[in-house]
Amino acid sequence: MKLATVAFYGFALGLLAVGLRELLTGFEENRCSMTYMFEYPEYRRVALPRRVARLYPAYGLYLYGEGMYAQETRALKLTGAPVLFLPGNAGSYKQARSLGSVALRKAENMEGGLHFNVFTVDFNEELVALYGGSLRRQTHFLHESIKAILRLYKHLKTPPQSVVLVGHSMGGVVARALYTLPRFNTNLVSLIITQASPHLAPVLALDPYLLDFYSAVRQKWVNQANKLRNVTVLSVGGGYRDYQATAVPRTWVSTDHLSIVWCKELVLATVRAFFDLINPETRQFTENPEKKMSVLNHHFIRHPVRMLGETQDNSISILDFPEAWSEVNTLRLAYSTPKEGQVKYFMFALSSRRKAYSHFYCRNNNLEMTSWVYGCVHKNGSSCVHAVDLSMGTELLPPYKVLILSLSDLSSVTHLVVSASNLNGKQFTVECEWQRQESQTLSVPVPHVLSFGLTVSDVTVNSSGLLHTIKLQHFHQVYQAFRINVASQCKVHKDRLPNVYRINVPWFREDSITTVSVPSVTEISGMLHTGRPDNTSGVLLQLHTAPNCQYKVSIRTSLPRVLGQILRFCGPMVPVYTAVTLLLACGGQLSSILKSRRAADMRQVVGRGLLPHKVNLPVYILHILLSYSWFQEVWAVLCLPLMDTIPPTTPDTTFHEGEGPAEEWLQFLSPLLYIFGAAVAYWGSTLLRLIIRLVSLILAPLHRPCVSRDCGTLRPRTQLLTTLCLTVTGGTSCGALSIFAAFLLHLYRVLRLQMAERSLSHMLNLRGKNASVPPSFQAPRKHKEVENGSVNAESLNKSKECNGAPLLSECALQEVRDDLQLHLCLSALFTLPVMLIAPSLLHWIRNLRYSTQLDPDPCWPHIVPVIIVYMLLINCNTLKLSNSKLLPLTSCLPLPFAIAMVTFSPLHLYRVTYFLTAALVPMALCCLL
Repeated sequence: MKLATVAFYGFALGLLAVGLRELLTGFEENRCSMTYMFEYPEYRRVALPRRVARLYPAYGLYLYGEGMYAQETRALKLTGAPVLFLPGNAGSYKQARSLGSVALRKAENMEGGLHFNVFTVDFNEELVALYGGSLRRQTHFLHESIKAILRLYKHLKTPPQSVVLVGHSMGGVVARALYTLPRFNTNLVSLIITQASPHLAPVLALDPYLLDFYSAVRQKWVNQANKLRNVTVLSVGGGYRDYQATAVPRTWVSTDHLSIVWCKELVLATVRAFFDLINPETRQFTENPEKKMSVLNHHFIRHPVRMLGETQDNSISILDFPEAWSEVNTLRLAYSTPKEGQVKYFMFALSSRRKAYSHFYCRNNNLEMTSWVYGCVHKNGSSCVHAVDLSMGTELLPPYKVLILSLSDLSSVTHLVVSASNLNGKQFTVECEWQRQESQTLSVPVPHVLSFGLTVSDVTVNSSGLLHTIKLQHFHQVYQAFRINVASQCKVHKDRLPNVYRINVPWFREDSITTVSVPSVTEISGMLHTGRPDNTSGVLLQLHTAPNCQYKVSIRTSLPRVLGQILRFCGPMVPVYTAVTLLLACGGQLSSILKSRRAADMRQVVGRGLLPHKVNLPVYILHILLSYSWFQEVWAVLCLPLMDTIPPTTPDTTFHEGEGPAEEWLQFLSPLLYIFGAAVAYWGSTLLRLIIRLVSLILAPLHRPCVSRDCGTLRPRTQLLTTLCLTVTGGTSCGALSIFAAFLLHLYRVLRLQMAERSLSHMLNLRGKNASVPPSFQAPRKHKEVENGSVNAESLNKSKECNGAPLLSECALQEVRDDLQLHLCLSALFTLPVMLIAPSLLHWIRNLRYSTQLDPDPCWPHIVPVIIVYMLLINCNTLKLSNSKLLPLTSCLPLPFAIAMVTFSPLHLYRVTYFLTAALVPMALCCLL
């Protein structure tokens, strides 16, 4: 049975390791180019009012500069357009150098001295993704910084009225939080660009301040959306490399959470957009919402040949060069321009194609953004006299630009005209064809997620065209993950344009693009960031192919990627189930003491803490009951909080604190997440036991040999004074510090028990060999230990139960071992609150030079019962518990608290500490009563 338990939890740990590996490393290589500074970067501190500097001593505002620009702006007489960079979680204000340097280099080529002034905020590299107490303070400082920046431009005739914000990670969330401030003028910021910002929910809700902050931001933007219409927000994600949060045109790379700041391709796209957003009259950012949306769509979403609103001469009459016009009567055109420059137009008649075909597809590998496809409305002879530009629908892909026109939208057009002129002598290729979309669209059902890669869904495409679409049926959940292999082969080997494979997600902008040569074998990762809303078409695999080639598409479920997706979206459930397992293990110890007056082995009770039928089943029943209105009314009468579920994975779902969509797939995944949590508890407690043994060996020479079960306990007076001191320390400095100190005191008790167990075992082994025990290692007499207070009356009574055996006996050794197993379980359980409060403790330590008190403190006043429980349990032993009248009731409480923990803690991880404390209070009382 023991071997089976180890094998089971070893297998579970292996699955968890595979999922974590896929989550952290299972993505394409980072193909971002690094941005470099050509001159030494300088950060000039901007003076703030004394009141602001006094209120926020840890924060600062800086202006980025290089070389001559840094010298010219030394006096802070600025004439550019202001841009403010906001670092994120543990981010440095110096991360603005990529944006600032590229903006300076691009400004050198601009006429009229047009440039930007890039500012950056120093938030002291605070861990705001895990400690939310600083978020409100950062928001207020940001408001003051914006006002200070705008004051620097008062000497201009047309000073800027607003500042553009670029927020990385939590900096983007802080930027949106500006609008929650009661005195904030919404006209001060009209454009926000966020990079890898977790807008929906915090990564881990380790304190209530994080959730309160997110709730306030969400309510403001949802309830007052009409008042914020002048504000434009662009959110850029990093793809699957960003496991904390793109298919941006001319970027096409996946970035991790940090490289998104310095990714040259993305920084260039951002700076280009900034220059296009400048109003030439005011030389500041435009306030026109339509203009902002047009520019951002152009640079970040589709990148057509020109931005909406730009004028274009639609007349393409070339009557002087009739030889430049060619009418195409075939179904496909493939044309490569010669080296010599020439004027060339191809004309396609629509009249004979409308009934047989539905679309016109054309691509051009010339990346120069010019109009190139027209609809002729007035034809004279072999040329077109007047035409309308149809190029606005062009989409830029890595190897070429593509235009797909629906013939049903071209009722007023008689001919299509494709420009293939290369007056500058630059060579390129144009490929166009008529398409019947239905015949070039195939459907294939994806394998079931439980197929584990053993079954394959495949389809073969005999390419007779340039674009084929494969509908991936039943692919719409975030926990699904596939390995999609596309093998291409051609009968005739010749130079062809590269192929582009694109996974298109219709309900959200999360397309992935892969560029390959022909022939080739390519693997594409099929995963989703968001689940499909209702009544939305499914995921599409678009193949921009070469004609007269064969493509075989094979789809397999990828178990490692499925596990990675589960951890990506349901990861907060794992620590909750770890706490549940350890709590039930403590309950198992209490039951063992109640039945046999002895504690069980820690690994045994932790291994038995996996009880999904007793924990998950009641939670699932609650979910079902809450779908009925009468039960909701009863729930509200009891004043119970909303049940926690994982945040929504559909883009149109509004998320509320403690509430999410009742997604059925999450209920089926709960047992697996429970197994992961139990594996962490099992192997974590095993590791803790090994650490205890190792540390006790190191500390043993520093302590006198002890053979009593009361080693490491505290006298009542010392216990009371320590409790008071830790409580006062927590209230005046940092609550997490007091909890950590109490944890160390209990850990010392475990170490002393481990030393006592080793000493007793050694002495008994020596006596068993008839060897004489040196006087220094002999157990002291009972009456002397009673006088010293190291052995109490209960220990003596227990010794009498052992047939009057002395302290140096097998009975005494068993008592120490029982207490050691009990306290090992408690120590493993106590580790969880310490880990959950660690971010606030780190924040307090980093800010000691500014303040000795953590404000606000998420641990206060909740630390008071935690410290009392810790102190009482230090002196606890199996004898006290077995003699307590409260033990039968106490042993039944861990299971209800475990169910409550799963019900109310996944989105509120800080509640885990509350439930653990509530479950341990009766146990602490057992030591007194």
